[in-house]
Amino acid sequence: MFKSLITAVRELQARLLSLMPSSSPYVAVGASETASNHLPRPSIVSGIQSLIDGLPDAALALDLDARVLAANASARVMFDTIDIGGLISRTSRNPLLTAAIRTCLASGERVPFELMVPQLGERHLDGAVTRLKGFGDQPGMPALLIVLQDISEREALARMRMEFIANASHELRTPLTALSGFIETLRGPAKNDDVKRDRFLGIMAEQAQRMSRLIDDLLMLSRVEMRAHLAPTTIADLNLIGAECVRIFAAQAVTDGTTLTFEPFASSALVQGDHDELIQAGQNLVQNALKYGRPGGHVIVRVLRSGGEATRMVQLSVIDDGAGIAAEHLPRLTERFYRVSTDTSREKGGTGLGLAIVKHIATRHGGRVEVLSVLGQGSTFTLSIPATAVDAPLPV
Repeated sequence: MFKSLITAVRELQARLLSLMPSSSPYVAVGASETASNHLPRPSIVSGIQSLIDGLPDAALALDLDARVLAANASARVMFDTIDIGGLISRTSRNPLLTAAIRTCLASGERVPFELMVPQLGERHLDGAVTRLKGFGDQPGMPALLIVLQDISEREALARMRMEFIANASHELRTPLTALSGFIETLRGPAKNDDVKRDRFLGIMAEQAQRMSRLIDDLLMLSRVEMRAHLAPTTIADLNLIGAECVRIFAAQAVTDGTTLTFEPFASSALVQGDHDELIQAGQNLVQNALKYGRPGGHVIVRVLRSGGEATRMVQLSVIDDGAGIAAEHLPRLTERFYRVSTDTSREKGGTGLGLAIVKHIATRHGGRVEVLSVLGQGSTFTLSIPATAVDAPLPV
């Protein structure tokens, strides 16, 4: 951002010189300060307005009295009111901006600052005030250039990365702590106790598997995110994917006493999609239904098509008749490491990443994930992917 600011100042000087008639002696001299002093004020302000209109970030030009001479469209979006000719305090009373302006006027150096704009829902702005030299010190002449960049999304992503690292570290630390404790016990009090040793080794194996599942999910999430901007180019059949997911968990369903059934769509269920990623998404949904559904209950994997000709979607729904999920949890279910019940999730071997992976896979495919749930009646998780415009043959 600051490189563009420096470039903008230099370009401003060059453009102002270009406003001079070619016969002007000041152009031949090449001294921007001399030239600027002899340019009429309207030409200078017009030149500044033209320049900042071409900047991608919000920009305002002020005179020595901190009166606004020009502002571009981005700045007008950021602030409720910009009074051209009025003091900058009428536009923003933020003390950080005021302090940056005063410091820049006193030192003549560029002064960076950050501020929040409540009008835009607490947007986080990164800005700088730069002294415009070469225009003299007359009232009404440009003296300061303020450039503001909205870094709210960048800051939000940085916070998400920090939270992700903290959560991942916490999730890994728990089984590692358990493993360390059991190792010390086996070295000491339980060293010669065969019964305790076998029990502790069993728990250690479970903790090691938990870490392995977490690492696998972290790697899967990373792979999907790295390819988020690359739309799939192959064709996949959600009927085949749904059938495969049911086959994978058929034995587990029998062991759990759960009835697992598949209801394919009667016609084509083709989408432009990555077969392996869609299998992963389907597996995550079915696995969740088996984990958190009613013991001895019923889980249905259903494929449907919805929408009109222009908005056709193929849907893979996983329906359970379990306890259901309270409404306040539904919007956050696809967040990384979010759990409705932390203890229950960990007890059942959940990593807290399964639905986040499904969401990222859906997004990469131009689709979405929807959750419907009623307490005491069960939940329906639906993965919706745009259908192929024209039914294409599956790859051999």
